[in-house]
Amino acid sequence: MDKFLIIGLGNPGKEYEHTHHNIGFDVVDAFVKTNNAVFSPGRLADVAEVSIKGRKFICIKPATFMNLSGRAVKYWMDKEKVPLERLLVIVDDLALPLSRLRLRRGGSDAGHNGLKDIIAALGTTEYPRLRFGIGHNYQRGKQIDFVLAGWKEDELPIVKKKIEKCSDIIRDWAFIGIEKTMNETNNLKFL
Repeated sequence: MDKFLIIGLGNPGKEYEHTHHNIGFDVVDAFVKTNNAVFSPGRLADVAEVSIKGRKFICIKPATFMNLSGRAVKYWMDKEKVPLERLLVIVDDLALPLSRLRLRRGGSDAGHNGLKDIIAALGTTEYPRLRFGIGHNYQRGKQIDFVLAGWKEDELPIVKKKIEKCSDIIRDWAFIGIEKTMNETNNLKFL
């Protein structure tokens, strides 16, 4: 059975639920729920397993804080013996408008401390990531307040559509490959 590791980035704790910075958790929660699985506590993360047509998706939400995600990612990659190309990290992205998603096969951390820690733990920038645009609608010096805030009422319909689409993207990535999935994903606009 082909195995894939899906990592949703976020911060543990009720006070961070459904914030911009925790969109990775929300995406893997939706993927797991859609596929009738549940999370349970594991080492360094909450873990759920989803099986779809001969493929196993190990979904994790690190129990470490966002900036220390690398340790959990490395542990689960080693434990499950998942190669880099079958790792998918789902993360918020300030540089992308709310209307966009971006799938990449690798690249820089773009100033995201969660990605920075994963790069340090893995020793490479070359692992797939799905960036969920959250926009940059904040005043200078208020970035932390923005990423730790919840969604505005008028943003929720777009956020819900994007979360649903992310479940499709995860499946497509595993079944048809990153190249075709990137071509489809990176041209989407949610309005």
